[in-house]
Amino acid sequence: MPALNPTTRPLKFAPRPVPLSATLAVNEAVARKKRQGVRVLPLGFGEAGIPIHPALTRELEAASGRGAYGPVAGSAALRAAAAGYWSRRGLPTDPSAVVAGPGSKPLLFALLAALGGDVVVAAPSWVSYAAQASLTGAEAVRVPTVAGEGGVPDPDLLPDAVARARARGRTVRAVIVTLPDNPTGTLASEETVRRLCSAARELDLVVVSDEIYRDLVHASGRAVPSPARFAPERTVVTTALSKSLAAGGWRLGVARLPDGPFGRALRDSVLGVASEIWSSAPAPMQHAAAYAFAEPPELVEHVDRSRRLHAAVTGAVADRFAAAGARVARPEAAFYVYPDLGPLRGELAERHGVRTSADLTGLLLERYGVGVLPGSAFGDEAEALRMRVAPSLLYGEDDEQRLAALASPAPAALPWIAAGLDRLSEVLADLAETADRGEAVPA
Repeated sequence: MPALNPTTRPLKFAPRPVPLSATLAVNEAVARKKRQGVRVLPLGFGEAGIPIHPALTRELEAASGRGAYGPVAGSAALRAAAAGYWSRRGLPTDPSAVVAGPGSKPLLFALLAALGGDVVVAAPSWVSYAAQASLTGAEAVRVPTVAGEGGVPDPDLLPDAVARARARGRTVRAVIVTLPDNPTGTLASEETVRRLCSAARELDLVVVSDEIYRDLVHASGRAVPSPARFAPERTVVTTALSKSLAAGGWRLGVARLPDGPFGRALRDSVLGVASEIWSSAPAPMQHAAAYAFAEPPELVEHVDRSRRLHAAVTGAVADRFAAAGARVARPEAAFYVYPDLGPLRGELAERHGVRTSADLTGLLLERYGVGVLPGSAFGDEAEALRMRVAPSLLYGEDDEQRLAALASPAPAALPWIAAGLDRLSEVLADLAETADRGEAVPA
């Protein structure tokens, strides 16, 4: 061991502890298991699991020589394309109200930093909402959702939660909704969203509507009730390429700011934050994103096929959990299932010592190689035996299999997807039916 330099002095403080995002941590844990030779079932990472469309790759290559910084808000072409995207969905948008960034997560962080104050989030809700609030020095006020309507804090419970937080001296300024929802895969009703907007208006809250999954609603033609329709003066809408077009690694998102004096002031503040963090989104990505948000026919068809694939496989996963005795709502959008193993609580406690969702998902990973996320990671009660399951990585080991899954009229019956579903059933049967032997189900 080398001798210490006599002029060095150990630091007397430690860096601020910031845990790795649960969704990324479970992906890395599953990868470690796989490297160890364990048969794994990767159901934890929220990645769309389908190949990038060749037209997007073509557009990215065409712009690969663009190395200069651009406007902080994004290129004129991208902002116009995003404005058209929202306008076609019943939200008339001026390009000046659009801000681009390197993914919707940085945009959300910039919004929270610009707004200041605490933020109301649904319980459960995507892991990064509360984490980002904490990073800005704020608190996340968790409010349960209406049964079967994930992503939107219950409007009847919102006023009391905000009043109690403000009575403690907290400054609550925003409420985040997710339409459709991650982690539950459900979509709140228009009535619930209308009531949420009415409550937000009375409480003087900004509504941040994360609509990154809006094009992945399973039922064709079912509309997403954006709060921007009902409270346009106070609603920010965000989306990105990462889910419907499976371009998570490309890191490109857009936000739609409200009209009016407040919206313009918020835009200026968000741009100020952006200018100090990312300067401008990558120019080649902006070019490809402008093409994507213009929605040429080949991409519309691609998204439609991916929507059908997600619906088929998440529905099959939900069926496997239901057959094992879990309570599970039928997924309505995106590529998530949120089963509740509460009906098996007695067996799980007696045979496996499971008492919390973290106990349950830890057991699934260590004994069976199954990577899922506990409901507690999303703000659910620790004792609730709920977990988020993301089946999209079952679509294939390579692009050939994933493209076959996209093209199949019955993707859940494809051999590699059926094998993953059968493995899930084996694990669930072992959890419920066999005594704790301290060994894994045979691979």
